[in-house]
Amino acid sequence: MNWSDLGIATLETLGMTFISTVLAYVVGIPVGIILNVTSKNGVHPNRWINLILGAIVNILRSIPCMLLIIILLPLTRSIVGRGTGKWYTMLIPLFFATFPFVSRIVEQSLQEVPSTSIEAVRSMGASDFQIVRKVLLAEAKPSLITGLTVTLINVIGYTSFASDFGAGGLISSAFSYYYSHAGDYLSSADIWVIILIVVVIVQLLQELGLYIARKTDKRRAKA
Repeated sequence: MNWSDLGIATLETLGMTFISTVLAYVVGIPVGIILNVTSKNGVHPNRWINLILGAIVNILRSIPCMLLIIILLPLTRSIVGRGTGKWYTMLIPLFFATFPFVSRIVEQSLQEVPSTSIEAVRSMGASDFQIVRKVLLAEAKPSLITGLTVTLINVIGYTSFASDFGAGGLISSAFSYYYSHAGDYLSSADIWVIILIVVVIVQLLQELGLYIARKTDKRRAKA
């Protein structure tokens, strides 16, 4: 494997990871907010909305990523023009595999906000929308950032399924190298370089996420 191929594989992994995560958050944040707001102890409880939306999220979370890729092949073909063979064909299934996870992370992060903070703002006449924007999202920011870090790392793991559909990426490159050098693949520097790059990406994401979360945590700042 040459450096050019390694660079392309790295960009493919980053593309799959970041684009699908952004798409997942575009949908996952509002879904998570609605799940929290309509819950029994939420700002605006609504049993039926919470039940239906929660069921959809739970069903999607119950389907393994590999099965989602297979189920969504027709949708992927209709949107990007092909079902397999390119890194961008993974974006649709990765989105569907990730946004339910994001929804639950957002919901749980908002649940961590003290009810006293909500009641204090409500007593001043704030609307439900203002409570969500100025209290729930603001107070839960460190937890949401930590959740984003966890999501990105999970999605990197999901990109491993790209190898089964010829969709590229670092992990797919590692599998391809193993298949062609099954007898001595661990003795080659190539496989270890790929592993090192994946580990470095994960560690950078983790450390950056933790750093930003600490900087946005008002409780730590006051302490």
